[in-house]
Amino acid sequence: MSGILDGKRLLVTGVLTEQSLGFGVAKYAQEQGAEVVLTGFGRMSLVERMAAKLPKPAPVIELDVTDPEQLDSLAGKVREHVSGIDGVLHAIAYAPPDALGGNFLNTTWDDVAKAVEVSAFSYKSLAVACLPLMEDGGSVVGLDFDAQQAWPVYDWMGVAKAGLEAVNRYLARDLGPKGVRVNLVSAGPQRTMAAKSIPGFEAFEEAWTKRAPLGWSLTDSEPVAKACAALMSDLFVATSGEIIHVDGGFHAVGVERTES
Repeated sequence: MSGILDGKRLLVTGVLTEQSLGFGVAKYAQEQGAEVVLTGFGRMSLVERMAAKLPKPAPVIELDVTDPEQLDSLAGKVREHVSGIDGVLHAIAYAPPDALGGNFLNTTWDDVAKAVEVSAFSYKSLAVACLPLMEDGGSVVGLDFDAQQAWPVYDWMGVAKAGLEAVNRYLARDLGPKGVRVNLVSAGPQRTMAAKSIPGFEAFEEAWTKRAPLGWSLTDSEPVAKACAALMSDLFVATSGEIIHVDGGFHAVGVERTES
């Protein structure tokens, strides 16, 4: 039985644990026929352990998206495993502790700058680094968290996500002529390592499970993985600059749902 990603070669970032959305995307992509290469930063032994847990063990490349030298050498390192790529997943975000948790008015520019660099600017950096690998076009997909409103405790990460959404539009403008589509998947909250690092993130969990019209699982990454896979397949060949919400419908309603 064929999958929607048969013959596709994908680069997936942000895989650290089995709860990582990147891991869910890599796993589902392989199940749909893709060849996957992973990147990791910092705790490489964890990334390699996760690579071994995929349906098919995947090669791992170290990548710090804030390091120009590593970005410049990325294409060559990827070509050691595949001749090129058809899609890349940006699943990278970080904000220093002082930029989260209700400290919005007191956060220093240095901490804000780091959040924006890693969580928004790196989307452009990664896309540009991957361009030599997508000579025949391709798909860039990023993971987002709805930046249309201010959230409790999310603070400067929310601002960085708003920046990510703007970068998505400008990348779509500039990469479209090269045959590269650029889209975001705005996911509902998941119990990932990144989420656990945000003080008070439990408030998101409680609100989502109560208010999302379709309901929402905090531990099932497959809905997000399926959306990412579809965007990296040939199913959305004329879609770019878009934000696809995969959040159980939470973004569309204003108050908690009631039973009828």
